Amino acid sequence: MIAGVAGIVVVADVVFTAAAVVMQPITGVLLAREIGYPLSEGWIVLSLILYVVTGLFWLPVVGMQMRMRNLAREAARQGEPLPARYHRLFRLWLVCGFPAFGSVLAIFWLMIARPPIHLGF
Repeated sequence: MIAGVAGIVVVADVVFTAAAVVMQPITGVLLAREIGYPLSEGWIVLSLILYVVTGLFWLPVVGMQMRMRNLAREAARQGEPLPARYHRLFRLWLVCGFPAFGSVLAIFWLMIARPPIHLGF
């Protein structure tokens, strides 16, 4: 069961998240220009910084998910329980998910609230 779900998670993450990673900056810049917000607005700059932070945590997670999928498939093929390495990767995956998700929530809030943030440059 875990091997099947892990395979679906990898596909979904690559298809949906990767598409969002590419489209969000493009559509965000176009929308900011259409509305008239300069990209130097503090809340936009902070959003972009958090976007990079999210990516720094997401990229390793994709590799972890692929390794976990492979470990789960191998365990299923051999009829064995998941190895300790799978559980270590899962814990690391979970730890990486918190700052990435927190950054996404902060970006969402920044886009809604658009607080006046003065960065000094």
